[in-house]
Amino acid sequence: MTQQRLSLSSMIAAAAAVAALGLPGMVFAAYEHPANNEKGVIVHLEHFKSDKTRAQVKAEAEAAMQQGRLSYGESNYPIRTPDAGPGKTRQQVIKELLSESPAERDARLRLYSPG
Repeated sequence: MTQQRLSLSSMIAAAAAVAALGLPGMVFAAYEHPANNEKGVIVHLEHFKSDKTRAQVKAEAEAAMQQGRLSYGESNYPIRTPDAGPGKTRQQVIKELLSESPAERDARLRLYSPG
């Protein structure tokens, strides 16, 4: 039985393999972890660390929008719409449906009918 010496190229290849296999483990230090569910991830908010307040982040985003540094879609985050006021109660809606005229009923049924 002969003893083989390790060559420099095999040592470099081994170090590269260890680094390549170790990098995915470092990714899992984030607050999102892969999971076998519909979303594909589990979010652990206790792992998220931020040094900025919400107001600071919003100010930075607004500044970036004004300077044109956001790509299309990043600046289209849904803007909070003002509340339209209190909605109708169930009884109010039922009362409206019972008191609608035949013409209004036909128009509503045509509007919501399939095809």
